[in-house]
Parts: sequence; structure tokens; C-alpha cells
Amino acid sequence: MVIIETKYIKNAAIDAGFDLCGVARCQKFPLNRLAFNRWLEQGYDSSLGYMRNYQEMRFDVEQMVEGARSVVVCAVSYKSEMSGGYGAEDRCKIASYACNSDYHKSIKKMLQTLLKVLQQRYPSLKGRACVDSAPILEKQYAVEAGLGWIGRQSLLVTPDYGSYVLLGELVLDCEVDAYDEPMQAVGCGECRRCVDACPAGAIVEPMTIDTARCISCQTIEKVGEGATPLNGWIFGCDECQNCCPYNKKAKSHSNSAFNPLFDPREISAQEWLAMSEEEFSDRFGSTPLKRSGLERIKANINRD
Repeated sequence: MVIIETKYIKNAAIDAGFDLCGVARCQKFPLNRLAFNRWLEQGYDSSLGYMRNYQEMRFDVEQMVEGARSVVVCAVSYKSEMSGGYGAEDRCKIASYACNSDYHKSIKKMLQTLLKVLQQRYPSLKGRACVDSAPILEKQYAVEAGLGWIGRQSLLVTPDYGSYVLLGELVLDCEVDAYDEPMQAVGCGECRRCVDACPAGAIVEPMTIDTARCISCQTIEKVGEGATPLNGWIFGCDECQNCCPYNKKAKSHSNSAFNPLFDPREISAQEWLAMSEEEFSDRFGSTPLKRSGLERIKANINRD
């Protein structure tokens, strides 16, 4: 069996545009599965019906890649002036990641570049690139790969980049010469700023989100009954991130692929409501806003 040099993987990941990279052994995470099943039993998935799909694959990456042995976890910062950049008077707020080009495409391209580089050196290597739309426990694998820890708001928190990171993974059918250890001696401690900052009380337990209350889900996914006030957010929500001490001191992004394409503070509610589908497509068609569409954004503005 081919053994890949971890150092080579990490250098290639940086060259591909990532800020962090670690490697973990493939695992099935039985405790995570128990917690996930409990989350589903409590109905916290609400309108996210797709979370009930591909459960076997979610907890066994070998169903993605035959003979899977290793997961390469990569992270890239997207922190910009829009991250934590809103005032109390702003009523058309958009999560900062959504002000950029769609990260699914950007990260998938970076991962494919990384995989190609690895396969040039190790021709027999097989693998699959995954972004968050794939059923993989990417945050837990990031913990195992030493990138950070899962905070109370259920997001991965890294020492240098806070939670303003986006993840991507390569599932490989080979071993590496050195696996990373989970990060030690850092974490959230007694801090509860994210829990207290959530306007909808969606963080019902540490690392447990009730998506029926979550403003991010309410503005993007199917709206359920008893919809909560949106607090000025029209796509996504950064409230639990904006207050995090790690995010306040986090480094800004350096990869130009994650430069903001627009500033929501410069677009009024009246401008959004008067916008045509053609203009929306021209201005925001390459961003995550395309997922919800213009009519949903207008509905979110009128709802708050």
C-alpha cells in the first residue's frame, strides 16, 4: 500500500490556497452518531429533511471511497470587513461568507487541484473531494486533524482564524506517514457569548442547534411554522460569530477567491424590493444568494 508524506500533503494544500490542513484516520464516530440520532429524535432538523438522508455514508466514509483510510481536512479563512461589520441600524444584513463567490465551487476547485497534485506524485492514489454538501462529519474530522475544536455554537473554531473558516476534505484510499493529533489545551472555556447573542435562542445546548429557531436556516431553508423574527438578516446570520473572542482577533482572509463581491450595507431595503430578476442574476448569480433567490430575499425583508 502507498504511504503518502503528510508534509507533502500540507505543502500542496497551502499551494492550492488553503490556510490550514491536517490529516486524520478514517473513523465511524459512534458517539457522534448517538448525538446525531438524538438531535433528529428531538426534531431539531425541522425543515432540513435532507439531514436524514445518507446516514450510513455520513458515519462511514468508506462508502464514499472504497478502501478509505485517511481524510485530509483543509480550511480557508473568509474573514473580511463584512465579518462583524454591521451596526444596529442595518436592516438588510447578509452573512459574510455569502458576500463572496459561492464557496462550494471555489473550495471544490482547490480540492481538485490538491488531489491532482497528489496523484501526480502517487499515481495509484484514489480519492474524493468533499465540501459541506457531502454527507461527511467535516467538523469532527477537523477536530481529529488538529485544526480546532467545535464551539458552543456548533461551528469549528480555530486559534488563528476563529470560526470564519470554510472546510473541504479529501477522502483518500491510503495511509499517511504521520497523522495529526486532536488539538489540546484550547477551547471555549466558560465563555457563553454565542449562546447569549443568538436573538432566537437557537443554541439550545452546547453544540446543539434547533434549526426551527436558527435565523440562518429561517432565511435560506424552507420556513416552518412559528417563524422567529429575523433581526435584520435577509440571508444567513453571523450573530453567534460576531461576538466570539477568537473571531475578534482572527486574521483576515488572504486568498483573493474570498474577496467580497458587494457590500450589503450599500443596498437598501427599497433597492432590494425594486430589484428585477435579471439584475439579481447579474449582480449576485455567482454568490450563495442564488440558492434562496430574489423572491425569498424580498420575503425576508417584508417579514421582519
